[in-house]
Amino acid sequence: MEKGKFFHRRKICRFCTEKIEHIDFKDGQALRNFLTDRGKIIPRRISGNCAGHQRELATAIKRARGIALLPFVEER
Repeated sequence: MEKGKFFHRRKICRFCTEKIEHIDFKDGQALRNFLTDRGKIIPRRISGNCAGHQRELATAIKRARGIALLPFVEER
């Protein structure tokens, strides 16, 4: 077997497949799935979101942080 060859499965946007039009910033539990254990937003290349939904997701997370539904930084 050749080195460096591996199968790469294309990631698909969860919001597009479930036909979610608007990401609600008040749903903190759903937004936590897109945060790391340190509280950082998971990038698009890892989460598989499309560009439009990733921008909307980032805005929703930032709004949820602003009204204290999500933490800015997780405790160690």
